[in-house]
Amino acid sequence: QVQLVESGGGLVQPGGSLRLSCAASGLTLENYAIGWFRQAPGKERGGVSCQSSSGGSTYFADSVKGRFTISRDNAKNTVYLQMNSLKPEDTAVYYCASTRKGLFDRLASYYCRNQGGMDYWGKGTLVTVSS
Repeated sequence: QVQLVESGGGLVQPGGSLRLSCAASGLTLENYAIGWFRQAPGKERGGVSCQSSSGGSTYFADSVKGRFTISRDNAKNTVYLQMNSLKPEDTAVYYCASTRKGLFDRLASYYCRNQGGMDYWGKGTLVTVSS
């Protein structure tokens, strides 16, 4: 019943920008921590950016800090990842994921470092950064 669907991926030039969207259904997003993960060719999937359910805690991987922004629109049940100053090494399949907060709203870093704790995943959207 729960479904996450990413969109917005595509081909962009280095230095360009792209905004990814993740439409959630079957859940009330305001009660869920969210995250974006990516998997580049030949590499393991890793956390890019995560946010606590309240939005009070946000985490960014060192490789994207200062360039990416995670946000949510709870009214639309949609998660966003704004990506600026894109680099070729950002090329990857990007996944959105979510988990219900439970009794505690944990720090965002927890969710990005423990992807196994994410209960729901999208199928991914490909971002290619190339000239």
